[in-house]
Amino acid sequence: MNIWIRELERINRKFEPASRLKNPGSLEFAAEHASRATDWRMQLAYLLRAILVDHAFEDGNKRTAAYLVTYIMEQNNAMHNDDRVKKLVIKIAAENITHINKIARMVQDETI
Repeated sequence: MNIWIRELERINRKFEPASRLKNPGSLEFAAEHASRATDWRMQLAYLLRAILVDHAFEDGNKRTAAYLVTYIMEQNNAMHNDDRVKKLVIKIAAENITHINKIARMVQDETI
């Protein structure tokens, strides 16, 4: 669990060097549930909700989330379109989508 959090903090600082973890409880919850999920889309959904809806970091949440989506999709040999990934991230954040299954479906359906 701490590995996820430290890695996400490192990714976030690539985009916003002065940014700090703002909502550690949400990110810990997400990392714990992600580590239990067997499907990578569900793992990603937990992390995306913590980053985009719960605003895990002070700044750079959307950029961190877009990077994470792209990285995890590449690791799972899943096709994706960078523009659609950006739109997905903005949609989740703007619409405040909290349902994990819905986020996982969106990752599946809206990134190609």
